[in-house]
Amino acid sequence: MDRLGGRGAEGRDIVSAEGFSPAALIEMAERFRALGEPARLALLEALRNGEQSVGELVLITGQTQGNVSRHLAILHTAGLVSRRRDGIYVYYGVADDEVWTLCDLVCSRLRRGADEMRRAVG
Repeated sequence: MDRLGGRGAEGRDIVSAEGFSPAALIEMAERFRALGEPARLALLEALRNGEQSVGELVLITGQTQGNVSRHLAILHTAGLVSRRRDGIYVYYGVADDEVWTLCDLVCSRLRRGADEMRRAVG
């Protein structure tokens, strides 16, 4: 089953008749915590067009290699990015395209708020 359909990453129940299980709430909080850092959001945005190596992500984001590697490890642990080794290179990609739905939802709300503010001021 998919992550919201019934079981979490470790086979834990996600949703019951009473709502989200305590284990599911912890898993959700870990994902939101991983998304709560601008540097990690920049990495996800850089991965929007497909897999990238760490070196490519350094060039795209302007972050140091150490920062990129550290943030990718956090995103990977949270299940947001996948990684694949090809020789000496490691390529990262978005593990679940649903992350774009969440990002687009938040960005859409921010745009509406900014539009409302401009109308109120102007």
